[in-house]
Amino acid sequence: MKRPYRVVVAKPGLDGHDRGAKVIARALRDSGFEVVYTGLHQTPEQVVSAVVQEDADAVGLSMLSGAHLSLVPKVVAGLAAAGRDDVLVIVGGIIPDSDIATLTEQGVAAVFTPGSSLPSIGEWLAAALDRREEALGV
Repeated sequence: MKRPYRVVVAKPGLDGHDRGAKVIARALRDSGFEVVYTGLHQTPEQVVSAVVQEDADAVGLSMLSGAHLSLVPKVVAGLAAAGRDDVLVIVGGIIPDSDIATLTEQGVAAVFTPGSSLPSIGEWLAAALDRREEALGV
């Protein structure tokens, strides 16, 4: 990892289960990322606001409620409207395989489902952010 990247971990929607988000937040922190966890019941607008305020490099959306096809595109569109379409969007949680291609087409960089190893998530994110910075000449 070229530098300590800042990641916002968010729980958009009404899903009240955040154990997975907290586990991911801790694993990323332990891997050298700066992590901001927004807490439960965030609107897409609140998530975008947190990303902008924190000047985050990436946002991880934890989705267990089945609302990923409606909430994730709102976050992606909000980031673009805020001039932050450079932010890497990743999604984790209960995502049917049939929805992964749709999320990717909507701008999601990666989807991590149950069984993804914590080290592999951090390694993937660090490498993706390093590649992004190299492409931007940073």
